[in-house]
Amino acid sequence: METLETAPVMLKTSQDINLIDGVFTATEAADIINSVLKVKINFHKLQRLSRTEGDFTDSCEYDNGRIDELISEQEIAKEFFGQARLEGKKLKMKSTIEIFIED
Repeated sequence: METLETAPVMLKTSQDINLIDGVFTATEAADIINSVLKVKINFHKLQRLSRTEGDFTDSCEYDNGRIDELISEQEIAKEFFGQARLEGKKLKMKSTIEIFIED
């Protein structure tokens, strides 16, 4: 009988996603950033809803800190992109998402 040896499987423990990398007009940059921020805000709102949905004993208290922070960032970005638009500037943006497996 023949025995087959297999190489050990190496599990990947991290991943980088190059999400944004380029030069954009102020309008394009604003569209990209607003889209990302809206998705994150909606994610947190859905998390809040799913934690309290159907639980009549829940006091519906939820830390809105992250949602408020993201909404504030939207306003800051709006002003920044508006200024760049008025000056006719292009914007270079880079964004990499780093993901790590935690034990």
